[in-house]
Parts: sequence; C-alpha cells; structure tokens
Amino acid sequence: MAEAVERRVWAYRGLFLLIACVALFLKLLPLRAVPSGLPWPDLLLGLTLAWVLRRPEYLPAILIAAVYLLADLLLMRPPGLWTLMVLLGTEFLRSRSTMMRELTFLMEWMMVAGVLAAMTLGMRLVLAIAMVPQAPFDMTLAQLTLTILAYPLVVIVSSYGMNVHKPATGEVDAMGRRL
Repeated sequence: MAEAVERRVWAYRGLFLLIACVALFLKLLPLRAVPSGLPWPDLLLGLTLAWVLRRPEYLPAILIAAVYLLADLLLMRPPGLWTLMVLLGTEFLRSRSTMMRELTFLMEWMMVAGVLAAMTLGMRLVLAIAMVPQAPFDMTLAQLTLTILAYPLVVIVSSYGMNVHKPATGEVDAMGRRL
C-alpha cells in the first residue's frame, strides 16, 4: 500500500512537470502577431500555489526551483530572481498548509492574493534597486490581477479535474501519519 501512495506522489510530480512544460511551450509560441492589451494570467503559478496548499508533498521545493529556473532561462527573465520569489512564496504557504486546511476558500484566496502581490512587488523592488528595465507597472498589475482572479478556476480544475484536493480532517497516509 505504501508503494501505491509513493507511486501516486511521483505520478503527480510527473503531471506537474508535464503541465509546466506545456505551459512554457505555449508561452514561447508566437501565437499573436499583434500584441493585445491585457497579459495572460500566470496559470502555472496559480497551479503551483494551489497544489502546495492542497498537497505539499506533490511539489518539493527542488521541483519548483527547477521548473521556475527553466522558465526564467527560457522566458529571458533575470535568472533565479522569479524562482527565488516563487520559492519564498510557496514555502510560506507550505508552512501554513495545515492551518489553511480549516479555513474557507475565500480566506485561502485572500492569502494567495497577498502572497502573489508580495512576490510581484518583491521582484519589482529588486529590479528597481538593480536599475534593470522592467515591464510597465500597469501591465504587471494587470497580470497580477488576472492571476488572482483566475485562481478559483485553477483550484476547480485541479480539484475536480486532477483530483488534487485538501486532505480531510483525520486523513492518514499509508504509514498511518496524519496529513
């Protein structure tokens, strides 16, 4: 039975890696010849935060770091800066995942919105201190807002479509430890 649980964890890690690769591939495709007014929400980030809050064992920090470092390199962002922000945000949420299990979805959504805002502003602050050119603030704010608004949809898809849900109260793993 423990092997089945371990296999399931690795299957979800592989699924996350597959989703991340597809998301990065789609971001790199030149789908629009003329840029539109609004940026797309960062659905991969929303998925990462949702999974860390629901099943932290599915996404170890090393997997998150590897995916976002690859994204930094492919999307020509400053290497490691957004990775660091995502790691800080996910580890903050991971440390509160047991507490968040008992809160309502609205409280979870507000917590995730706060973490997303802190990550975005932290990155902009570091880039401003280093005097690195960055995207206009209104575009960054628009993407942040759209990512926050898309979070419930990401949670619905991951909960009902991929069966990544919060552990029930008193649920135990294959070794008998409380989740």
